[in-house]
Amino acid sequence: MNKDKYVLITGACINTGVAIVEKFASEGRNVVFTGRNAEKVHGSEKSYREKFPHVKILGYHIDSLIDEKTVDEEAVKIMFEDMDSKGIFVETLVLNAADQGLDMEIFKNPLTDFMRVINTNMVWNYCLSEHGAKRMKENGGGNIIFVNSNTAYRAIPNRIAYSASKGGQLGMMRAMALDLGKYNIRVNAVLPGMIVTERWEKNPDFYANVPSRFTPLGDVALGSDVADAVWYFAVHARNTTGAELVVDGGNTIQLYPIINE
Repeated sequence: MNKDKYVLITGACINTGVAIVEKFASEGRNVVFTGRNAEKVHGSEKSYREKFPHVKILGYHIDSLIDEKTVDEEAVKIMFEDMDSKGIFVETLVLNAADQGLDMEIFKNPLTDFMRVINTNMVWNYCLSEHGAKRMKENGGGNIIFVNSNTAYRAIPNRIAYSASKGGQLGMMRAMALDLGKYNIRVNAVLPGMIVTERWEKNPDFYANVPSRFTPLGDVALGSDVADAVWYFAVHARNTTGAELVVDGGNTIQLYPIINE
């Protein structure tokens, strides 16, 4: 059976995930996306199909974990088998969903909170990559793109688990790029900094003065900026694997933000 090529984007009901879906769909690519809330997945699927009637769009409700200690591998298996039955080949896998690990303080939070973040951001993404790469191997190649973070290199307060997961994710990305290259599978990562999201829009006073908004370029990323970087790796970076593309207005290059009075 001839299979239709799709991009699979995780965490695509809000914020940056929406921008990535819209980028690929606007360029004529068929899209599969996931979300943790069944109602939001259904609503987003309807909205995407109305906005992009010229491409095929399919949404899946899937949770990353059964509990803090256990990745839901069976749910990933079932999702990929369902796509197989529908003749869908995921040529591009965009690993956007993440546990932000907000407000996790050492000495206060239980160990299971740390485990939850690591399992979601590393183990679950490995599971998705393994199932996706198996099919890419069978179909002549493909590419995997991690939406990572500049906090892999620059720590911020009370986010130990998140920074650890993003640092580990980059090591995993490079190792996967090495092992999968012989199958014509490219593996790369986009590293955003601060992004304008719903949290930004709901807390304008806080984000007006947060240090990470004072970038060398004087601006922070939109979701569309991250989507453009993902698109670059998916479509234009034919001979690039194991690479990182930072999208943070230059924050990573400065020792400290320069805040004008």
